[in-house]
Amino acid sequence: MNAIAQFQARRRDIPAGFLDALKAQFGERFSVANSVREHHGSDESPYEPVLPDGVVFAQSTEDVAWVARHCHQHGVPLIAYGTGSSLEGHILAVQGGITLDLSGLNKVVAVNAEDLTVTVQAGVTRKQLNTEIRDTGLFFPIDPGADASLGGMAATRASGTNAVRYGTMRENVMNLKVVMADGRVVQTANRARKSSAGYDLTRLFVGSEGTLGIITEVTVRLYPQPEAISAAVCNFPTLRAAVQSVIEIIQMGVPVARVEFLDLAAVKAINAYSKLTLHESPLLLFEFHGSPAGVREQAQTVQEITSGNGGTAFEWAEHPEDRSRLWAARHNAYFAGLHLRPGARSTTTDVCVPISRLADCVLETAADLEKASFPYTMLGHVGDGNFHVQMMLDSGNPAEWEESERINHRLVARAIAMDGTCTGEHGVGLHKMEFMLAEHGQDALDLMSALKHALDPDNILNPGKMIPSA
Repeated sequence: MNAIAQFQARRRDIPAGFLDALKAQFGERFSVANSVREHHGSDESPYEPVLPDGVVFAQSTEDVAWVARHCHQHGVPLIAYGTGSSLEGHILAVQGGITLDLSGLNKVVAVNAEDLTVTVQAGVTRKQLNTEIRDTGLFFPIDPGADASLGGMAATRASGTNAVRYGTMRENVMNLKVVMADGRVVQTANRARKSSAGYDLTRLFVGSEGTLGIITEVTVRLYPQPEAISAAVCNFPTLRAAVQSVIEIIQMGVPVARVEFLDLAAVKAINAYSKLTLHESPLLLFEFHGSPAGVREQAQTVQEITSGNGGTAFEWAEHPEDRSRLWAARHNAYFAGLHLRPGARSTTTDVCVPISRLADCVLETAADLEKASFPYTMLGHVGDGNFHVQMMLDSGNPAEWEESERINHRLVARAIAMDGTCTGEHGVGLHKMEFMLAEHGQDALDLMSALKHALDPDNILNPGKMIPSA
């Protein structure tokens, strides 16, 4: 929690007349109401709300540019807001300022089915996009669980259950429209599948968490809907057996679409919350995409590997409604975890390690968590070495927060020592900022700071995030 106090000490005063100017420009689309500010001053992180001074509901790139120009002229912090589903304190107004709600930028701009691309405004959510393109025979595979906005997903370099086959937002964003700190509007690329022209500006902004520019449009890759899809559940006697199976599957090159790991506590939580009857032991959830013959071949190979590690025979979910229910339950694992301790506040963390070190990292983390004084779950998209820990804390007990932070610090140190990262998909925000030096080194952080200063010299874009010196 110290990160909040540290940066709030640098909270900036709003110049006289500034809020009046926003009201004159946007009318009902600008609010200083306490309830609106509270809603936009909190996310799914463990931090208490930190309120902006006002909220603008943008409806166009021009709206965003107008606000950016005026914030730039007066040195007012500006925080982009998508759906509020971030987990690491990304959107908290730790230095005050204006929150820019982008949910009104919710149009699908252009579907180019022949090129397998789509351009959307930043507020379009992943579920909305897949609904609107369903009749094209294409789909967008990145699914971080929450029904996040495409702009927020690009800004945090999001991932999800399909990443092992389809990649993350890094691989799937082709082009961005970005409003810079001074209000200039930049198009980072075009729709060509590749380019050697100039710096890769698209990758610069993907994962920048609103600190270098505000994304207002995103062009992403689409994929043909698979001819055949099958999902299966496989239980294991131990954590080691489950994770070892994943390592062997990936090293064999089996093109699984999804492979999700749940520990015993996560399985129990999901059963209770989603009214499922999964066998309660560590398990893997698989999904296979391809032709009918390809899916059968993938499943057979995977079942041979899992059985060699003590895995049970597959329990299949072949009907669309069964698969949907299974994956909805997995996506609701966060809320299921909260129900393990009613009234608790959740703190979550994630790391990602090379696949060869996955078993070591998971087992050492599990041994650490067994000593915790509070409930926890462990699960993740282990096909790419990424897993998550959710800890349910008594919000009135500071000792539990400190204990959870010690566990988090040991987990991150463990992952970095294994040549991994402090976050595979949650992003940095506030909560992971203190680990940036250990992961990247001072020279790399200095380079990041130089980029930040070059693009946002007055540090108005989401200040106090990502880089410890910002």
